[in-house]
Amino acid sequence: MRKNFLLLLVLYLGGSMASYAQETAAALEHSIEQLRSSIGLWNVTTELLNPDGTVADSLDGTYEFAWVVPDRVVSGKSLVPSQNQVSALLFYVSERKHIIEMLSVGADGNLWIMTGPLGGEERRTQVFKTQGGGSGQLKFTRYNVLPDSFESKMEYTEDGGKTWTPGNHQVFRRSSR
Repeated sequence: MRKNFLLLLVLYLGGSMASYAQETAAALEHSIEQLRSSIGLWNVTTELLNPDGTVADSLDGTYEFAWVVPDRVVSGKSLVPSQNQVSALLFYVSERKHIIEMLSVGADGNLWIMTGPLGGEERRTQVFKTQGGGSGQLKFTRYNVLPDSFESKMEYTEDGGKTWTPGNHQVFRRSSR
């Protein structure tokens, strides 16, 4: 009886490990596809949102991405001419840590690290100090993904994630250039 139990346990754990490996492989492939599909030049409209979700301002710009390490690391540049704003970007997959991350730094020197799970479409920053002395966090979600367009929304929280307030909405369209 004990041998049967041990055999069933081994078979169960082996099946669970195989299932986990398949799920991890699928999540990794989805994240790598996010990198692949980002390559190129994108025209981007960013709507800055009021706390109630209404549009406060709309800005046009571009994002451009290229491979640094194929299927693992992409570098990029974001330009918003009307704001004289330029940001450097790094977008990468860490199979070992089971994450996908994007880093952004602009002329102000503030480094934003947005981390999400492999296979996911959501990334969050680390918790940071707000101007009022509290703490905040940003959440970025990519959605409506098509071969030549996608949308992204940024939300923020100042209550540990109990509520999320709209920050911006971006529409990315692949440039024909």
